[in-house]
Amino acid sequence: MQFLLAFIVVAPLLGAVAALLPAPPGLKGRNPDQAVLRHGVTVTGAVLIAAIVLATGFDHDHPATMQATTDISWIPALDVRIHLGIDGISLPLLLLTALLTFLCALYSYFKPPAGPSPKAFTALVLVLESGTLATFAVLDLLLFFLAFEMVLIPMYFLIARWGGDQRRAAAWKFILYTLLGSVVMLLGLLLIGLRSGTFDMVALATDNGRGLTTSVQVIAVLAIGVGLAVKTPMWPLHSWLPDAHTAAPTVGSVLLAGVLLKMGTYGFVRILLPVAPDGMRTFAPYLAAFAVVGIVYGSLACLALARKGAKGDLKRLIAYSSVGHMGFVLLGIATMTPTGVNGALFANIAHGLITGLLFFLAGAVKDRYGTADLDTLAGATGAALYGRAPRLGALLAFAAVASLGLPGLAGFWGEMLTLFGAYSPAEGLSRPAFRTFMAIGAFGTLLTAAYMLIVVRRVCMGEHTHHSQLSPAAPADAPDPSGAGPSATTAPRPATPQPAPAATTPQLADLQTYEAATWTPLAALTVLAGLWPAVLLGLTDPAVQKLLAGGKS
Repeated sequence: MQFLLAFIVVAPLLGAVAALLPAPPGLKGRNPDQAVLRHGVTVTGAVLIAAIVLATGFDHDHPATMQATTDISWIPALDVRIHLGIDGISLPLLLLTALLTFLCALYSYFKPPAGPSPKAFTALVLVLESGTLATFAVLDLLLFFLAFEMVLIPMYFLIARWGGDQRRAAAWKFILYTLLGSVVMLLGLLLIGLRSGTFDMVALATDNGRGLTTSVQVIAVLAIGVGLAVKTPMWPLHSWLPDAHTAAPTVGSVLLAGVLLKMGTYGFVRILLPVAPDGMRTFAPYLAAFAVVGIVYGSLACLALARKGAKGDLKRLIAYSSVGHMGFVLLGIATMTPTGVNGALFANIAHGLITGLLFFLAGAVKDRYGTADLDTLAGATGAALYGRAPRLGALLAFAAVASLGLPGLAGFWGEMLTLFGAYSPAEGLSRPAFRTFMAIGAFGTLLTAAYMLIVVRRVCMGEHTHHSQLSPAAPADAPDPSGAGPSATTAPRPATPQPAPAATTPQLADLQTYEAATWTPLAALTVLAGLWPAVLLGLTDPAVQKLLAGGKS
């Protein structure tokens, strides 16, 4: 099993190198672009199968124990080790990453990205997958930082070279925000490692901050937290996200929302909660305050974009919704309770499934209409998606109601558990303050429902029009134009309605086979996690209990 985890992390990197090699002689006369895209499907498919095998062999009776571990000395002078392992916290994120990357590769095979060489595109996606998987698997602080940074360059090029309008400005904004946050984070990681004498995350979690003074913990949480908050993204460090999503290609938006944002919140749970608990306790109220401001701010921004005449972009709206949803994740982490942290981890997975599906659908709508402008989608479509592409419209409505937290779907449980955690935060945290945060967060759920239902009404149903289906008829008491008045022998004839011209609603391509194959797993898992939350909570809860107890079972 230990070699299987190493294979999962390294295989995409080797696949990226292979993708850049010259095409074999047998493919030079065929279609090398399709061949390299097929190579991407093969590599990501193999990684997904390996991840499923790893999950099948995982000891579900002991999810708090690190499993499939590899521990090899790498830089002895700094005691840096190639230390890999997974537990109930990291396994779901590993599976989510492998699944979304495979679905993106499959989607790109059937709908190749418009832009430069597919070779470079495939290689970048595979490097991105390797870095993300490594982030969730490594157990050394310096390796975590390297994996954390490894994803930045591939995502930059995916936005800058395959994106839409304003792609270069959005890519630069993305890279500058995240790199500056990472520099500060590195200083915090070095502070912890040098003061405690080890960079091993398992040893640091077991020590539970006892080897670090409170002042060191506070400084470390502030430094590391800034870098993680930028990647999450937390309000007010979020402004790079809407531009990046709006400009990114569909695959880039799916991976950015589905897995890259999870790296920030994972760092809070894996590093800051167990390694610097006193520092986290100091900053927890501020983290919760920023989280609930983000919830309300993201929802209000979405409402502003969704209103008629705002010229709001559907992808930009979904990006702002992510700011609100990740606010719930941060609120759950800030409670420092098993209930809140489990809710945060559940919301992480739910957001990856639902928002990944939403960005796939937004890309499909933009491809069909040539725009993602909500006014254009709502005003110029007449019957809109329900009348022109009913299955696509139904799937978009499903994803929207899942995003607003409808009970029975995955989005509900994460938000509910984080609010429960805020009602009764950890010892030492102000209950009145956190109950106020809970009330604000609950209000945010109402705003989320409002803007999502507006989007469904406008995009799926279109704007209401007041055109009569019948031609106007003369009223019964209208005077006779001849002035003779009604004939005594001829009864007045009732006005006969003239048939209206046949409505011309040009049809769009409805849900295609490859789209159904790509999106059905996300919809099915959204329902499964909503109806059977124990699938996830059974993995995360024992690991969270151990994490908050300082590594003691």
